[in-house]
Amino acid sequence: MRGNAIIGQSGGPTSVINASLVGAVDAARGVPDITGIYGMRFAIEGFLQGALVDLGAQSPARLRKLRKTPSSALGSCRHKLKDEELPRILEMLKKYDIRYFFLVGGNDSMDTIHRVEAFCRREGYELRGVGIPKTVDNDLYGTDHTPGFGSAATYVARSVAQAGVLARDMQKVDKFVVFQTVGRDAGWLAAAAALAKKEESQAPHLIYVPEKPFDRERCLADVQRCIDKHGFCSIVCGEGTKYADGTPVSASNTRDGFANIEFGAMGGTSAAMMIHRMISDSLKVRGEFQVPESLQMCASDRVSPLDIEEAYLCGGEAVRLALKGVTGVMVSLVRPEGAYRTTLGTVPLSEVAVHAKPMPEHFLNAEGNFPTQEFTDYARPLIGKLENYGTVKMVKPKAL
Repeated sequence: MRGNAIIGQSGGPTSVINASLVGAVDAARGVPDITGIYGMRFAIEGFLQGALVDLGAQSPARLRKLRKTPSSALGSCRHKLKDEELPRILEMLKKYDIRYFFLVGGNDSMDTIHRVEAFCRREGYELRGVGIPKTVDNDLYGTDHTPGFGSAATYVARSVAQAGVLARDMQKVDKFVVFQTVGRDAGWLAAAAALAKKEESQAPHLIYVPEKPFDRERCLADVQRCIDKHGFCSIVCGEGTKYADGTPVSASNTRDGFANIEFGAMGGTSAAMMIHRMISDSLKVRGEFQVPESLQMCASDRVSPLDIEEAYLCGGEAVRLALKGVTGVMVSLVRPEGAYRTTLGTVPLSEVAVHAKPMPEHFLNAEGNFPTQEFTDYARPLIGKLENYGTVKMVKPKAL
C-alpha cells in the first residue's frame, strides 16, 4: 500500500518522546511504499486544523540532535476527539493521501488512534494505525513498562535522594520534606523514589500512592515515628493519592478534556501541599514541600540510556509493523525471563485505550506506605546511574 505517513506526539511530554519520533522517521525514510513523512503540529488538534510539517525534509544531523532533546518537538495537546470530528479527520487523510497513522502517547492517545482507525475501516478507507507507547506514569496496559518512565524514575530517585541529604543536614530547621510526583491513577513514579535508598535512615521514609487509601492519622503517626528515630522525615506522594472514600488528598476539582482530575492545576492545591499543612498544623513542626510537576517529564540531564534506546526502537517498530500490514495495535515492551533485555511485542489498541494500569498488590508493603523488594527488582534495570552520596563519620574529638 503506497501513501504518506503521519506521526503525532500527544499528551504529556517525556525526556525520550522525541527519540520515538526519530525512530519512526528513520524507519520510514527510503521505504518505497511511504511516499512522504509528515508530522502533526500539536497532535490531533493541530491535524484537524491542517497544521502539518514535513518530517521527510529534516536533515540527518537535525534528527540526531532531536533524538536526545526532551519534550515534544511537534507540540502536543489534550484534545478529546469527538465523534463529529471523525469525518474531518478522514477528509484530511484523503487530502494528503495518508495511509500510515502513528501517535506517540498514553492511553488517551491510544483511544484516539483506535477510533480513527476503526472509523476509516467502516468508511472503506484503508489506513494502518499503530500506537507508540509513552508515559512517565508507566500506567499503560499491555506493556511491561513505557518509554519515558525510566528517565522520569531516575529524575525522581535522584531528586528525592538529594532533597533527603538536605533535609538530613537541615533537620534543626526543617523536620520534614514532602516531594510530589506526577501519576494520576498509579504510583509507579512515586515508588521509584525508593530506588536510590541504601540505608534505613536515608530518604525516602514514607511513600503514598493512589492505589492505597491515604489515612491522615496513620500518616501523622508514621511521620512522628520517623522524626523521633532519624531526626527528620522524607515523604513522597503521588499527585493522585486519595482518601478511602476516593476524595483526592489535593482537594482538586479541576478536570481536563478527558474528565481527568488535574491535580494542582489552575493555581489549586496539591497533595504535597495538603500533607505539608496537616503535618505542620498537627505536629507543630516546620517543613517544606516540593512539586516539580513537568520537570519530571523533560529533564534531559537525567535520561536513562536504556529508556532513550527503547523509545527509539518502539518508534521504528511501529513503522515496520504497519508496512507488514499490521494495524489497530500498540507496540509493547515485553519482560523476558531471566536477565533483562529489550523485547518488543504488540497489544490491541482496544485493550489499551482509556485504561490505566495500577501497581500490583505485591509491589507495595502491607502498610501501603512503601514499595517492596519486588518493585525494586522490577524497576532497577530501567533507570540510569544513581549516585551514592557521602556522609561525615560522627566521631567526637578528644577533649584536652
